[in-house]
Order: sequence, then structure tokens, then C-alpha cells
Amino acid sequence: MSDFTNSAGQRLDLPDPVVTLSGRTVGGADFQIIGTIMQAITLRLRTGQAFYSEVGSLSWMSDGIKMDTNLGSGGLLGALGRVVTGESLFVVNYTSSIDGAVATFSSDFPGKIIPVNLAQGQAMIAQKDTLLVAEKSVNLSIAFQKRLGAGLFGGEGFILQKFEGPGTFFASFDGEIVEYTLQAGQRMLVDTGHLAMFEPSVTYDITMVKGIRNLIFGGEGLFLVSLTGPGRIWLQTMPMSKLAGAIRKYMPHAEGKASGPGVNLNFG
Repeated sequence: MSDFTNSAGQRLDLPDPVVTLSGRTVGGADFQIIGTIMQAITLRLRTGQAFYSEVGSLSWMSDGIKMDTNLGSGGLLGALGRVVTGESLFVVNYTSSIDGAVATFSSDFPGKIIPVNLAQGQAMIAQKDTLLVAEKSVNLSIAFQKRLGAGLFGGEGFILQKFEGPGTFFASFDGEIVEYTLQAGQRMLVDTGHLAMFEPSVTYDITMVKGIRNLIFGGEGLFLVSLTGPGRIWLQTMPMSKLAGAIRKYMPHAEGKASGPGVNLNFG
């Protein structure tokens, strides 16, 4: 912004947004991730290239892109599977009819947009509501947790999102992202909600917090997510659930008390 000047009556030229990352998807579409805290992804498509997103992810697009809202590749069962993983019932397909058409998608929470390039047969498992936009060739399905304890107490339930290649999908995570590579047998304990994504080779389980004082006064709940290598994991620094909990105690609430006939409500 230091180079920005505008004289009265002259053309207004605002500075270009910060480009955090640029590149090309597996399918050959150019992309730019703009912004630092509230990020957006801009795709420049060639004729015939297609992407899909959940409903409400689009920010803007140019002429030459056809929108098609439908139940997705899995039909009704696939749509219901997406719903239980935090996505919308319908998906929106975007197909370019010209070269150079532009579509921009933005996240709805401060954090990072991460491009994930998958080869044929390669997969990634992520938290609920990870998908921002993906190439049409990427298959999105549900990943059931086989262990009962992990399903009940792992923070994300029995079901996570599974992305299978080939293709590129753009994941939307909360806060900053930290990556670790776990060796075989190496374990990381993670507070629920901070797990963003992991490779299928990583074993996902839960473990109870040890120590009665830790259980009662530690403030971390009863369980932690246990991730055991080999494989890579990605953790997020500011889960939306934790931020919402911190804000909730400052929100005004309704209080009811008896004072004569009826109920009096005190807002605030």
C-alpha cells in the first residue's frame, strides 16, 4: 500500500492483491492463491476444463464458464455421503467453453488454502468440510473410522473426507498449517479439532488423557487424537470450533426469571 497514490479526479488504481502461491493443477489449469489471512483461489481455465465445488464457494467468474448444480458423481447416495462429511447436498460443476475463463473461490474463515496434487491412485484423508474446489477428475468420498473409540471420541466422528486422484483439489484449513513427517511407529498426540489432513498410511486412533488432574483441570477434554506413522500429517492452528467456543462466552444470552405473571426475558 505504500506505493498507492490517488489524485482527485484521476483514474483510481488500487494495488494488486498479494499472491501467496501460483502454479498449475494436474489437469493443466493455472491458479493463483491470493491474500494472507482471508484467502481466495483464482483459476484460469482452458476450453473443456472442469472443476466442482460445494454450493456457495464461488466468489466471481468471467464469461465462458457454465455452471451446473447437481447431486454429483455418486448420485443421491454420494450426495448423502457428502452431507455427513460437512459438505452441501449438491455440488456445482464449472466447465469452461473458452480459453482464459476465470473463476474465483474463497474460504469463509481465516486460514490457508492448500493445493493438493494427487497422482492416479493416490489418496488423502482430511477433516470434515475441507473441500473448497477440485478438478472433476478428483473423487471425493467418505472415509469411515474402523475403530469405535476413534469414531466416538476423535472429534470428527466415524466419517472423514477421502480424496482420490488423479487431479488437484484445494483444501481450506483454519489458521496456519504445520506439517510433520512421522516415521514408522512414531506417534503424535493432537488435540481434537487441530487435525487437518493425513496420508492413508497414518494410523488414526484416540487415547485418553493420563492423570486425574489433567482430566479434571487440563481443559483439553478426555481424549486426544493419536496419529502413528509412517506418513505425513498436517495440523491447523486455529480450529473454527475452538474460536467459536472462545467467542461464545462474550455473547449476550437470554435469561428468564419469574417476576409476577409470565416470564421476563433479560437480553444481555
